[in-house]
Amino acid sequence: MSTWLLPESLADILPAEARRIEELRRTLLDLYRTYGFELVAPPLVEYLESLLSAGGGDLSLRTCKLIDQLSGRTLGVRADMTPQVSRIDAHLLNRDGVTRLCYCGSVLHAKPAGLLSDRELLQIGAEVFGHAGVEADIQIIELALESVRRAGVQLARVDLNHPAVPRAIIDADPALADAAQEVIELLSTKEVPAIVTLAQRYPGVRPDTVQALVTLTTLYGDTSVIARAREVLPHLPALDAALNELQTLVLALPGHDFSVDLADMGSGYGYHSGVVFSIYANGWHDALVRGGRYDGVGRAFGRVRPATGFSLDLRKLSEGLPPAPVAKAILAPWGTDPALAEALRNLRAKGEIVVQMLPGQPPRLDEFSVDRELVQENGVWTIRAIH
Repeated sequence: MSTWLLPESLADILPAEARRIEELRRTLLDLYRTYGFELVAPPLVEYLESLLSAGGGDLSLRTCKLIDQLSGRTLGVRADMTPQVSRIDAHLLNRDGVTRLCYCGSVLHAKPAGLLSDRELLQIGAEVFGHAGVEADIQIIELALESVRRAGVQLARVDLNHPAVPRAIIDADPALADAAQEVIELLSTKEVPAIVTLAQRYPGVRPDTVQALVTLTTLYGDTSVIARAREVLPHLPALDAALNELQTLVLALPGHDFSVDLADMGSGYGYHSGVVFSIYANGWHDALVRGGRYDGVGRAFGRVRPATGFSLDLRKLSEGLPPAPVAKAILAPWGTDPALAEALRNLRAKGEIVVQMLPGQPPRLDEFSVDRELVQENGVWTIRAIH
């Protein structure tokens, strides 16, 4: 095997793309700071039980494990930074009231999430801790939309759902107490025939429950779905409250394209406790941003906190954008003349890219477009356009 080959679903990022990813990182972290979010940087590796404390879906299957040579305990390479940020909020900062944290770092998946997915992601995100109201969800979705807009994404669409809707229907029927996860999977894939036969597999399931679940699979589309759900679903307090939250959120963010799918919980049913959202856009085969409310995630760290947030992969975001433009640069000759060195320092201090050619170096600069050169005229170093 050639030593330069990489493991499957891992890739090098070449100069122009790496530069754009870094520029996106800086842009978004600066954006989050203007909203009052504080930057944290947790370690790449932690004890496994800490990384998996948030639970939720297939996080354990996505986490690479290894043995710590110092303690003998099992470590995990993070597959998601959200549990780490929750640990920092609950255990290290331990503040009263609202805390806003943002982060950016590499995460590693044991297996790719899909056929077109990479195993290494550059995850960036923001979390609000300490506020249980829909106001925090509104701010998080607003920030997520502004994130993709700043990146140059056009016509983003927000897909909404709320786990309290199917949960209320399931909890209202004691016969489904042990079948919640199966029912959620059937709803997410809209397997109506299997839903219809639930009463055969779980004796005692009421016919009106089955009908409500079947109806739930039809409730997707634009925001009119929320009003339609009020008409066709049973009037349960938790269900009505969830629909009210969705309606409040949509009204608070006018001018954006929303869709609603009340049946699709994906793998986050046991993890999310409130509004869940994904952001899609033309040019990307999957969601660009995923987020939602996950109250109680800090319980494993000794402090239960309301929490809502989002994250996205900067590498995937960059891949769908137009090719990164080359940067304009100045070509300078090699030399040790103090006046030349001073001219180089002054130009770079102004933000100019100045490439000083080494002796015998061929002018091969794939990422830069050299349109000017630094030349000495009458004993003075000046900039001259290259025609």
